[in-house]
Amino acid sequence: MPGYYTETLAAERLRACYDLAPHRTKAYLEAEIEFVLARTTPSTFALELGCGYGRVLERLLPRVRIAFGIDTSLSSLCMALEYLGSKRSVRLACMDCIQMGLRDRSFDLTICIQNGICAFAVDQRQLIREAMRVTRSGGLVMFSSYTPQFWPHRLEWFEIQSAHHLIGEIDYQATGNGTIVCKDGFRATTADKGTFEKLALTAGVTPRLTELDGASLFCEFVVP
Repeated sequence: MPGYYTETLAAERLRACYDLAPHRTKAYLEAEIEFVLARTTPSTFALELGCGYGRVLERLLPRVRIAFGIDTSLSSLCMALEYLGSKRSVRLACMDCIQMGLRDRSFDLTICIQNGICAFAVDQRQLIREAMRVTRSGGLVMFSSYTPQFWPHRLEWFEIQSAHHLIGEIDYQATGNGTIVCKDGFRATTADKGTFEKLALTAGVTPRLTELDGASLFCEFVVP
C-alpha cells in the first residue's frame, strides 16, 4: 500500500473521510485529540507524523508554542496551508516519517495517532526509532491504534468511505481480525498491546498503554 495516502487518499478526499464519519467515530476522533492536548503546555514544541490536511494541527496550535506537521502528500500539505492559514507557530514539511530531515532532539512531543503506526505501511521499529531521535530526552512520544471493541464502528466507517468511492471496494473475505482490505490494494492493520510492548522492548523504552473511550489504544513513552 505504499503511496496510497500520498496519491489516492489525500487532500480533499482525505478530508471527506472525516466529514463522512458517523457519530461514534467522530466521538473517537475527538477523544484522541483531547488525550493528546492534555499532554501539551504553551511551551511545547510538538511534531505530528502524518498530519494530512491539518485536522489535528488545528487543535494543537492554540495550545503549543510550535506545531510542526509532516506528511508524504504534497497535495494534503497544500490544503493544510489553506486550512490552517498563515501562522508563525505552524510548520509544515513534505518528508517520510522513517527518514525525517529534522535535527535530533528537536521536539518535546511527537505524536502519530489514529493508527498511523499501521496505516503508513512502514517498518514500525524504524518509525519508533526515528520518532525517538527527533524527540528530546525527557520528551514524550505517542502512538495510537484501535481497540478490538471498536471494530464494528471502524468497519462501518470504512464501508462509508468505500460507498463514496474514497477507497476501493472492501474485500470481505480478507477483512477481519483487526484488518481491513480493499480490492484496490488498500490494507489497514491494527497494533495491539502485544505489538506495542514488543516494539517498546526493541526500542529500549517502557510503554504506558491506555485504552481510551472503548476505541483507542494509546502507547506513550518517555525518551531516555
